[in-house]
Amino acid sequence: MAGVRIIHLLKTIWMVFLMQVLCVMGSKLWEVPTAPLVPHANLSTRLFWEPECQVQLRHLQNEARVTATIPPKLEGHWVSSRCEVRPGPEFLTRSYSFYQSPTRLFRALQHYYSDSDCHIPTYSLVIRGKLRLRQASWITRGATEAEHHLHKVGMVIHSQKAIHHLATRLPSSCLGLKARGHLVPHRFYELFNAKAEKDCLGALGLSMMELELLRVETHHHSHSRPAQELFLGDVHTDWNERVHHRPTGYQEPLQNAMHHIHPCPVCALVYRASEQHPPILPPSPSIPLDLNGNWVSQRCESRPSVLFLTRLFVFNEEQRTWEGTYQHYSDPMCHQPIFTLLASGHYAKVGQSVKVRGATELVFKVTRAKAIVFDRALLRELNSTQNGRCGQVGRWEVGVEQDITWTDGCEALGIRLPHKEYELFKMGVNHKGRPLLFSGERPTDGSSPDRPAKRPTSFQTPMVQCSTRVRVEPRYSSYSDRSTGPKTTSSANALHSSLILLTVLNAWCWNIHLF
Repeated sequence: MAGVRIIHLLKTIWMVFLMQVLCVMGSKLWEVPTAPLVPHANLSTRLFWEPECQVQLRHLQNEARVTATIPPKLEGHWVSSRCEVRPGPEFLTRSYSFYQSPTRLFRALQHYYSDSDCHIPTYSLVIRGKLRLRQASWITRGATEAEHHLHKVGMVIHSQKAIHHLATRLPSSCLGLKARGHLVPHRFYELFNAKAEKDCLGALGLSMMELELLRVETHHHSHSRPAQELFLGDVHTDWNERVHHRPTGYQEPLQNAMHHIHPCPVCALVYRASEQHPPILPPSPSIPLDLNGNWVSQRCESRPSVLFLTRLFVFNEEQRTWEGTYQHYSDPMCHQPIFTLLASGHYAKVGQSVKVRGATELVFKVTRAKAIVFDRALLRELNSTQNGRCGQVGRWEVGVEQDITWTDGCEALGIRLPHKEYELFKMGVNHKGRPLLFSGERPTDGSSPDRPAKRPTSFQTPMVQCSTRVRVEPRYSSYSDRSTGPKTTSSANALHSSLILLTVLNAWCWNIHLF
């Protein structure tokens, strides 16, 4: 039966494609944790919680504050604003320089560390090449696709301990060492040279595929100068796939060295560093994991394969309960809602992570879930599903909540209940001193971390604490303006409808789980 439905969907999507002569965007649907249960039937696309959370979400919705141009203007120097964590885990800071046309050259510095504070450097990579911008991405809205060509890659090792570690990964021939030769700290070693056809990057797992997807955002502030951020493509969570992975999502953004967030002491350290003198970040204070209160997205977040969303978590440490709200959108500014997932359950703390210092391992269980649909194409699909597979068949309405717990989730949305996931959380603070919550990065392949071996080793975009209250029942208002509501949720153009159909199809194909 599922196969027949997939074939039917494919035919529908192909007909829409031919009629509109447009390229359809779509991919994996939902690969995030969970959401809170709501008592009312008629819900707005605007969510109202505590005043602080409301202000934060309105800030995200204020399109005048954030602008992005296609193609992006890359010229300049871009730097990390914190110690970054990549799957593995790997700890690094980045410093990228892009030069004006017509040369289109770039120089990238990547500094790697043995600790999650980026305090103990191991080696630095100097990467030179050329970048050519192509067209606006047909897969990730708001992004620009590019082609990169590496010219040279060199390495400088910073400690004897790092030498012992790298000696087991890099063949002597790669480093130009003679028989029984030894690596020497602070000496420059060439790993890649396009003209000499020398390539030893595979042993390090180095890939610059992140340059194949780009987006530059300018954030306008009323009392300070604008800040610019560079979003580069995501790195695959599977080490074996990362060198071939074409990104469809983003990493944490780099800051423009001349127009960055304030204050940003890490930006200055990374900007002044070199391959011989890597930035040594000050140790961050150890913050115990205290989840109590409400945590909300700082930006319109992206996920690999055409996902844009905002998140809200509500935790009760005493009862070990949690709720989460995930509002999904079709655009990178989070203005065009598709659907909202609301779920809740329990969690348990396992203990401190041995891989990522300062992080805590947890186990989450999702026991209840509801959904609210705002897109009519998705609405029609849910109303055509077999009874017992996704709420009450034929009862889905725009903006009206449906309980999907009693049907063990929703097959069309790729959600199965009950569900357990193995998580990694970490606390931090932002540049204004506000508490941040880092949750584990979702697997790039759309699978679920449903066993200990798949527990994340890196993090998603952090959320900021918007309320310290232990328990807050979310309150929603109905559409304040009925004339504007349908315009937002009706999916006026066929391209948007095609996106939703493809998204539902991919949910079946990838069998995505709910956390």
